[in-house]
Amino acid sequence: MSMAVIPTASFSSSIPFVKPYTTCLPYILKHASKMTSMHAALHGRNLKTMLLYYNRKWVSTVSAVATDSLEATDSIEKEHNEKKEKVVLPTNESSQRLLRIRHTCAHVMAMAVQKLYPDAKVTIGPWIENGFYYDFDMEALTDKDLKRIKKEMDRIVGKNLPLVREEVSRDEAQRRILALNEPYKLEILDSIKEEPITIYHIGNEWWDLCAGPHVETTGNINKKAVELESVAGAYWRGDEKKPMLQRIYGTAWENEEQLKAYLHFKEEAKRRDHRRLGQDLDLFSIQDEAGGGLVFWHPKGAIVRHIIEDLWKRIHMERGYDLLYTPHVAKADLWKISGHLDFYKENMYDQMNIEDELYQLRPMNCPYHILVYKRRLHSYRDFPIRVAELGTVYRYELSGSLHGLFRVRGFTQDDAHIFCLDDQIKDEIRGVLDLTEELLLQFGFDKYEVNLSTRPEKFVGDDNIWEKATSALRDALDDKGWSYQIDEGGGAFYGPKIDLKIEDALGRKWQCSTIQVDFNLPQRFDITYVDSNTEKKRPILIHRAILGSLERFFGVLIEHYAGDFPLWLAPVQARVLPVTDAQLGYCNDLTNKLKANGIRAEICHGERLPKLIRNAEKQKIPLMAVVGQKEVETSTVTVRSRFAGELGNMSVDDFISRIKLGTESSTSS
Repeated sequence: MSMAVIPTASFSSSIPFVKPYTTCLPYILKHASKMTSMHAALHGRNLKTMLLYYNRKWVSTVSAVATDSLEATDSIEKEHNEKKEKVVLPTNESSQRLLRIRHTCAHVMAMAVQKLYPDAKVTIGPWIENGFYYDFDMEALTDKDLKRIKKEMDRIVGKNLPLVREEVSRDEAQRRILALNEPYKLEILDSIKEEPITIYHIGNEWWDLCAGPHVETTGNINKKAVELESVAGAYWRGDEKKPMLQRIYGTAWENEEQLKAYLHFKEEAKRRDHRRLGQDLDLFSIQDEAGGGLVFWHPKGAIVRHIIEDLWKRIHMERGYDLLYTPHVAKADLWKISGHLDFYKENMYDQMNIEDELYQLRPMNCPYHILVYKRRLHSYRDFPIRVAELGTVYRYELSGSLHGLFRVRGFTQDDAHIFCLDDQIKDEIRGVLDLTEELLLQFGFDKYEVNLSTRPEKFVGDDNIWEKATSALRDALDDKGWSYQIDEGGGAFYGPKIDLKIEDALGRKWQCSTIQVDFNLPQRFDITYVDSNTEKKRPILIHRAILGSLERFFGVLIEHYAGDFPLWLAPVQARVLPVTDAQLGYCNDLTNKLKANGIRAEICHGERLPKLIRNAEKQKIPLMAVVGQKEVETSTVTVRSRFAGELGNMSVDDFISRIKLGTESSTSS
């Protein structure tokens, strides 16, 4: 497992007039001989400077006023080198020492809590991705209480107490737990099936049921590399019918430098939080009056969604998919056939009685696509058959698990299903991988973590088809040249799968694309085709989603770009700013002309120009067209870029052509 890389500098991923370097660099190389003065003003005047810019891993801004001077090039090279300086943080998988530190910190924290609050009952306290937590049955805690607990933890660390492992019988463990009056430990003991029972002691002062591992002594923890982060409510065993506990989260690292890098990363992540930016930029909302987990796309967010959907549809139709629209509800019997009522009922909403028949909101799109397939008899000559839909589904989530756009109750999947023959699996999977790369690159995602999950212990389908499908997935990945990890036994019961996580500007990984071979639904719905011998055979079904869901992907985009969408994706590409109301007529005509040329433009007035500019920058508008009396008289605009500053005076047609050039090169390879 690779180490997490946390950048030490902040990012700004919006690039005026251009897209990320992955497709801009080939564009510049292809058209370098045709670069005019207009292109130079757009992309920078020096080709060497441009190549240096676009050969970087990520670009935060494109200077429209770059010069040929050595000073300018040196400045870019210096910035490039600074971007490369990163603090590499270990993970629990890459550092056994770090895992032991975090696990021990959880125990030290629990010991500190029970020393300060003797009536507190402990439950569980694992290590997690960036630290640890422990759940307690106790009075509500505040941030002030966390400071007291951390101070007590420091005292325990300073005593350098040994961590001692002890093996006891189940009866002895039960006797000790009853003596402490720890009911949750008793329930945990009942869930432990292994013998003997292991206990870890901190000196002679505190102990807990635990399998380890831990550091040798509390002194092995660097108290300056540990911080208690927050307290939250959590139901015991995640069951809302059980007691609400106090969960204390902490982070722990090997040294102080790692903690500082992590805290910087946290601050940057907070700055990019899609929930705050969604409100600040008026992109979306979740209204209490309508219910939790239901997303309202505001005009600016809706236009971004529209752009994404249009791109998605265009690429799919180019690659041989037929588009579908299917209902949001269906008879409950459909979900009995699919098996969802047996295996997925807890995630489905209650049924509706309509004219004495039960209907169900759809949690998945697959049964609908299968019904479309079943409408007529198919021949082997028809394959492959590819259908795709931006289908909205509804899934029940506990209110406590809802999280902005990342965890919602209604969302739109970019769903597609491929019906194919056994010997077509590899080529179809390779085609999906190519489509995935093409689509994700449009948004600047070019680093992936890929996992291939194989047959679990319980499965449907015969061994031969499992082996054939798994080999096809593996061969397609090998042909693609992507590195991947094998998750042995991690496949679904109905078939092997490929999962892909994208890496954002902060190095965080997000589950995004999935490709699953399904042997179950073709059997449940009894779908067939006629082969070359006029015998009925069952086709292979491939499920695949690339963006995952539009809501979640939009949330990832907001955080990836920090709200600074590239020009082609920005909800408002240009804002027209009159110096005084005397220029309003000209500005209205200008705005209408921009819109007529397919440019997303708006006019804003009623304030002094400096404030209008500040407001546009706060709203992360890429371009501003400033209009004063001089511009009216000369039929021009003075253009200001959010990142490159003043771009100078130009004709309206020149301004329009530059925007078109930037957006066209941003959405084509």
